[in-house]
Amino acid sequence: MQAPQRQALRTHHHHHHHHHPLALPLLLHIQHHLLPPLLLLLHLLLFCLLVLPGGGSCATAEAQAAEWDGEPEFWNAQARGSLEAAIRLRPRAHRAKNLILFLGDGMGVSTVSAARILRGQMEGRSGEETVLAMDSFPYLALSKTYSVDKQVADSASTATAYHCGVKANGKTVGLNANAVAYECNTTFGNEVYSVLHRAKAQGKSVGIVTTTRVQHASPAAAYAHSVSRSWYSDADMPSSARRQGCIDIATQLVTNTDIDVILGGGRMYMSPKGTPDPEYPTSNSRKGDRKDKKNLINVWLNARKGKNAQYVWHKEQFDEVDVKTTDCLMGLFEAKDMRFEVFRNRTRDPSIVDMTEKAIQILSKNPKGFFLFVEGGRIDHGHHDGVAKLALTETVMFDRAVHRASQLTDESETLTVVTADHSHVFTFGGNTPRGNPIFGLAPRRAEDRLPYTSILYANGPGYLHVNGTRGNVTAVDYFDEEYMQQSAVPLDAETHGGEDVAIYAKGPMAHLFHGVQEQHYIAHAMAYAACLDPYTDCPPPPESSGAPSHAISGMSLCLTVLLCVLSR
Repeated sequence: MQAPQRQALRTHHHHHHHHHPLALPLLLHIQHHLLPPLLLLLHLLLFCLLVLPGGGSCATAEAQAAEWDGEPEFWNAQARGSLEAAIRLRPRAHRAKNLILFLGDGMGVSTVSAARILRGQMEGRSGEETVLAMDSFPYLALSKTYSVDKQVADSASTATAYHCGVKANGKTVGLNANAVAYECNTTFGNEVYSVLHRAKAQGKSVGIVTTTRVQHASPAAAYAHSVSRSWYSDADMPSSARRQGCIDIATQLVTNTDIDVILGGGRMYMSPKGTPDPEYPTSNSRKGDRKDKKNLINVWLNARKGKNAQYVWHKEQFDEVDVKTTDCLMGLFEAKDMRFEVFRNRTRDPSIVDMTEKAIQILSKNPKGFFLFVEGGRIDHGHHDGVAKLALTETVMFDRAVHRASQLTDESETLTVVTADHSHVFTFGGNTPRGNPIFGLAPRRAEDRLPYTSILYANGPGYLHVNGTRGNVTAVDYFDEEYMQQSAVPLDAETHGGEDVAIYAKGPMAHLFHGVQEQHYIAHAMAYAACLDPYTDCPPPPESSGAPSHAISGMSLCLTVLLCVLSR
């Protein structure tokens, strides 16, 4: 919404507040009489009840809030609500039964901010005031993402850091920095073990969910030890490495750690060379490519004969899986990576939200608890392609998975951590007015007298110069799903960014995530919270007596209503 429209809207409201005779005077009353915080929030509760017909909806409340955000009392009330929540915040200093690690691959802070605006605009609002699921987490830290050999790191070395607790070299997974990329004989003796592996060793159920192939770098560091992140199947390995005893990542997926739930893409690395893909039987590029002629899906199933294990590759089969009777589930929904959310076939492939939900429902049956890794892996791919709409839509869906997990778990027993492995050279700016479409133009033209989009990349495939001048973006549809934003430097793929990324945490011991931390600290804090190896002097189990953790006091009810007014 442009500024003049917003001003007109406010003016219109002041002249017509007979629609809700008690609403604006109530807010003015708050300002003039300086009510104490509790009374203020009670008034806001009353305000919600008065303004929202029949109890009303958050959407209606948001529309009302938008009309008043020019008034200082709107902001004062909003801040007092946040302050009250902060004052009431108490660390949960007991042991975590369950651990969930959400990893937005390439999800830097600029990506989160832009995705927040996108989600708000998808719901018909200006967008900036939207509260993402991860935005509501009470504890935050910054993560320094460099690796042992790289200032700007890749997804493999960073995955080793947050899964296994040590920084490592680029291209390697599940190995310390004594391992050298692509040199097979440096593998042995340098293995490091993930929190997932340690959780399984202590009797917890464990799972992996990703929108990439399940053998990709981010999930691979949870179960594999490889000097090359790209050794997906034995066909991807040099014969010298096979002779020296190195094992491909797909084989390690089914033989290293007993993983209960595996959901994502990557079928072709699991089946013998030439095997037609069930979804694309005529496609040559999607045929199985294993040289050892093994069917690793069967290997995984056969190892779980007494355990109610299932394999699915289609959403219909996936939807039919009975979580009550299924203990182990492998779902591989594409030959390689799953499709971008924008292009997902909704009848054939589940979303990251669907997969997260099913994983939690199966894993949470274990009385000893669970560890789940969920990766929004294609945020990174959208950015590498220089196509912000793909990356940001992936981020919105990733956040919906975070929200769904919150609904399915109890914050008093589940430590949930949301972070990124690294950032990207993605930015948005340009003095845009409030409510400017996130994929839209900046209001003024550049020095070259051409318009420019608010979103830009520092480098990547969006570099387009015609006769020495920048392309005119208005000649194309810059709202298109595959529109490539302009970049300053031409590269075939946009690069990662080197700045710190955020860590969001809630649940038992979430307060350990504070300050500026090295990325590998994530694995240590999570292991400590759940009393996993090597930590034995760890938090006490929760007290079984006392009031239930979810009792809603009057104050938090008021806060809930206030949040309802401000955001969803």
